[in-house]
Amino acid sequence: MPPESAALMSPAASVLELNHCRRVFLRRFIIDANIGVHDYEKEGAQRVIMDVELFVPLALSTPASDRIDEVLDYDFIRTTILARVARGHINLQETLCDDVAHALLAHAKVVAVKVSTEKPDVYPDCAAVGIEVFLMKDAPR
Repeated sequence: MPPESAALMSPAASVLELNHCRRVFLRRFIIDANIGVHDYEKEGAQRVIMDVELFVPLALSTPASDRIDEVLDYDFIRTTILARVARGHINLQETLCDDVAHALLAHAKVVAVKVSTEKPDVYPDCAAVGIEVFLMKDAPR
């Protein structure tokens, strides 16, 4: 269940709300995950490729003293993904995307997140099948 502080926004609203943000990303992170609904998918791990983008206001991510504690450390993205995968079997890519997106969005500096997963080995005649989710915290009222 999504936290009440997160809401899916329209693309037009998203662009306006993300003005003056820095994008922190992790691209093509390849992990072995126990994921899938089919019996053969429950027998072992399969490759999943994840892309993540976090949007952090410039006011919270512009270093004055060139120190890591002044910005969002992107190690946070990797450790969040690895922690979710370590919890055990996941049936759906949607679940993995949503769980990771909500965990990342819970960080105080993050105002929006985009997470995608791809399973590259499902079909021999396409590069991958996947899911993408984009979430934003509600704007203050």
